[in-house]
Amino acid sequence: MSDAAEHDEDQRHCGYVAIVGRPNVGKSTLLNHVLQQKISITSRKPQTTRHRILGINSDKTHQCIFVDTPGLNAQYNKALNRVMNDTVLSVIKDVDVILFIVERFIWNEADQFVLEALQNTTVPVLLLINKIDLVKDKSELLPHIAELAKKRQFEEIVPVSALGGHNLDTVEALVKKLLPKGPFLFSEDQITDRSSRFLAAELIREKVTRQLGDELPYEVTVEIEKFEQVKSVLHIHGLILVDRKSQKVIVIGKDGDRLKQIGSAAREDMEQAFQSKVMLNLWVKVKSGWADDERALQSLGYTDHS
Repeated sequence: MSDAAEHDEDQRHCGYVAIVGRPNVGKSTLLNHVLQQKISITSRKPQTTRHRILGINSDKTHQCIFVDTPGLNAQYNKALNRVMNDTVLSVIKDVDVILFIVERFIWNEADQFVLEALQNTTVPVLLLINKIDLVKDKSELLPHIAELAKKRQFEEIVPVSALGGHNLDTVEALVKKLLPKGPFLFSEDQITDRSSRFLAAELIREKVTRQLGDELPYEVTVEIEKFEQVKSVLHIHGLILVDRKSQKVIVIGKDGDRLKQIGSAAREDMEQAFQSKVMLNLWVKVKSGWADDERALQSLGYTDHS
């Protein structure tokens, strides 16, 4: 290695940055905006994110490995909820910086639950107050920030808009200052640790969640049965799993219209993400009780990605 290369290595900082908060507070939106690329799916439905997803942001001297996590949930209704909570708690124990996201003037039991989960951590915690673009009188934030500052010793409290990008450059600068010195853990051009097959499944699930909203309960997931590049076309077969026959009818829609809309929207995002023409075929299957079945959760990839 040349002296110049060794010098560059000496100047490098690298570390893991957990993004935590209650469900539906804007964690995935923040990650996507920082990366300027969709890595984590979003919708208005709480707990859209179910997996630990890495988003890697590198420049010449810093590699920030953001860890998007499911929303911490005090309600242990099913095995899936427990698995998601375990994912968050394991991430918190093994990162260098934590971004704790809350929403405007809201502080509720769910936020308190997240705060208590952080009580034993010794790494710096940045508190981000999201969706400030919806606050008309910014001076109202000052007393709220003062109250939040009493809850624990935060490294900084930063008002942001994950959707609009407001103050995210400030957050990035603060994070870089807190990263430990060390070599990069991923190549500089890598954006995520997840496979294209995983991203395809998530994009389909996002469209199901967005299109059906409250019509469809929580129990829906997606398996990719085929992911194959044939010349210039990427052939993807996706299986949408629901809990009951009545849900299958909802997903398919009258004359298959709803399923066609889901497929069309997912295919557009896939072609942009994979930079290829995509031939997408979707099916819907009933798999009763999968969200409360430990073996099913493992086979669907919820518990085997450390």
